[in-house]
Amino acid sequence: MECGPRGAIPLTGVSAIVADDEPRLSADLVKRLAVIWPQLHIVAVAGNGIDAARAIAEHHPTFAFLDIRMPGMDGMQVARVAGLTRIVFVTAHDEYAVSAFEAAAADYLLKPVSDSRLAQCVARLRQNSPAQVDFNALGALLAKPASAHLEWLNVRLADTTRIVAVDEVVYFRSTDKYTEAVTATDRHLVRTPLKELLEQLNPQRFAQVHRSIIVNVRSIDRIERDILGRSQVHLRNHADVLPVSRSFADRFKQM
Repeated sequence: MECGPRGAIPLTGVSAIVADDEPRLSADLVKRLAVIWPQLHIVAVAGNGIDAARAIAEHHPTFAFLDIRMPGMDGMQVARVAGLTRIVFVTAHDEYAVSAFEAAAADYLLKPVSDSRLAQCVARLRQNSPAQVDFNALGALLAKPASAHLEWLNVRLADTTRIVAVDEVVYFRSTDKYTEAVTATDRHLVRTPLKELLEQLNPQRFAQVHRSIIVNVRSIDRIERDILGRSQVHLRNHADVLPVSRSFADRFKQM
């Protein structure tokens, strides 16, 4: 049997289930786990809490990656009947939840989960020191109002609906009938008007630079002036150059 460092669980003989009511998100997590921890055997993927509980009872996996909000049973309810299976909560709740329960659950992943954070989670799971989860405290925390900021977009392409993390959007641009959400690799059309989007987006991460454009400030590389003195936003890893209108220039400088 292949073994890891002293005190860590073996690399082989470990199994997990993944439970999320959004198939794209669960498929993405399975794919990424296969890259980061190829010895981990995913024995089941569940689309709701009841199926997750059944999978745990049938397979007795080492770990369960559980979404918090699922139909049938939520992640906490599933965890209560999980026996010796160690729980990794996967949630869209804000950062305060992660900080509060890093020492309680086996781990607590905040959607969208970065590759580095997932790798950190795998390293933690391999340590043979299961923690006891305080479900009463967790329930009280999750009973607090969720973040008012938009975190996910439902976008359509022909007959397919996709879920796109708002943080992946480089900028939004309004068109005649739709709003275009531009990521590093794709352009998506959403039906929400730009004005309504602005009210839902985190103002610490997104800023309006033009009456038809909202930009992800983390995607900004630099701001330059053209020969006519007009300000333009140059983006990281994206060829598009965005205009900054005069009505937003002063506000934009204060970001």
